[in-house]
Amino acid sequence: MASTSNKNTPGDYAQEQRINNRITDHATYLYSTQSSTNHLPGNGLLPAKNARSSLCSNYCDVESQLFGIGTSNLVKPHTPVIPQFQKISSLSVADRLPIMLPDPLVIDRDQRPLP
Repeated sequence: MASTSNKNTPGDYAQEQRINNRITDHATYLYSTQSSTNHLPGNGLLPAKNARSSLCSNYCDVESQLFGIGTSNLVKPHTPVIPQFQKISSLSVADRLPIMLPDPLVIDRDQRPLP
């Protein structure tokens, strides 16, 4: 039995595949979860999220060791993992801005007498 629905035509199928690919590309965009440059917070900045791949080169092995994955493997015993940290510079913004302090507060006692 032949289908009379438009969803079974080659053009509509290609359009559905393009839509699905665009949705997947948007959902798996690399820089939506990690930035292109990473800095540790310096003066004047609050702590922010850092991607695990920007902190350590072998992050999967380190997390597996922290969670205890593979510790009960009797075929291939678990060996300690040495983390390979990446050098990340800090970013300070407070030393770029001039510090503005108010004038000292002077209270005059004779300005508003009490009744």
